[in-house]
Amino acid sequence: MRVIITGATSMLGGALIEECLAHGAEVVALVRKNSPKIARLPKSKQLTLVEAELTDLHSVQIDLPCDVFYHFAWDGTSKETRDDPQTHLNNVQYTLDAVGLAQRLGCRKFIGAGSQAEYGIYSGKIYPDTRVEPILSYGIAKYAAGKLSRKICDRDGITHIWTRIFSVYGEHDSENTMIQYALRQFRAGKPAHFSAATQMWNYLYETDAGKIFYLLGEKEVPSGTYCVASEDTRLLKDFILEMQQVYGNGAQCIFAPPSNEKMVSLDPDITSLVEAIGWRPQTSFAEGIRKIIEKIS
Repeated sequence: MRVIITGATSMLGGALIEECLAHGAEVVALVRKNSPKIARLPKSKQLTLVEAELTDLHSVQIDLPCDVFYHFAWDGTSKETRDDPQTHLNNVQYTLDAVGLAQRLGCRKFIGAGSQAEYGIYSGKIYPDTRVEPILSYGIAKYAAGKLSRKICDRDGITHIWTRIFSVYGEHDSENTMIQYALRQFRAGKPAHFSAATQMWNYLYETDAGKIFYLLGEKEVPSGTYCVASEDTRLLKDFILEMQQVYGNGAQCIFAPPSNEKMVSLDPDITSLVEAIGWRPQTSFAEGIRKIIEKIS
């Protein structure tokens, strides 16, 4: 099997590449020119790097036929640009350009990275077919990209897998996440401050996410939408307190009083995903946190 991946240097891209190489698959990784994150990718004869920007997807020339196309790349994921309409309208076009490239390479399957943001603020169990009501431009565009790319794939006989990714964490996570913030505070001997953290949450470790995406490409999975998450859903405060306990060494957490503000709550159901790939996430939250602590120590 040969796969092609946009966003190859991201946390998800890197985890997927590691999993593909471990199973003997060949990988074509699209990377931005001079990206400092290229250094994190493994050195392997099975891995081919191709320099390309998102704006190049409609015209980039690649002479290697591929079986599966993974589209992870997405502009405007920072807090400052998540609600910029033009940025995310462009991302919809880039997704359609990615489908066009998949066609040219002879791919039999297209796997896109959607988001839990497509559901908006929802209280209750979230299934793949739960109604979507995105609020930010980011979530609106993810939903539009998924629906429009599905239409093209259906028309051209390409299996279309749209994943709605929940909260993935790990050693290669952004420095701006809650977990990374907390661990920095703990290392500095300072208390970490949080909201009341009374909403439901779900964390999936990066290597488990890489395994899930590999299996979605390798297995005969039918076209559809799949929630990508772990089976461990509980109060966010419980995760934070478990992280404090794993870190030890006098780590301190301070929580704000509860408020009436509506907050995103994550309680995904992954039954259809597990049935499709025949595998369920293996890494506990505590184990994942230990791995991150070992990495930064």
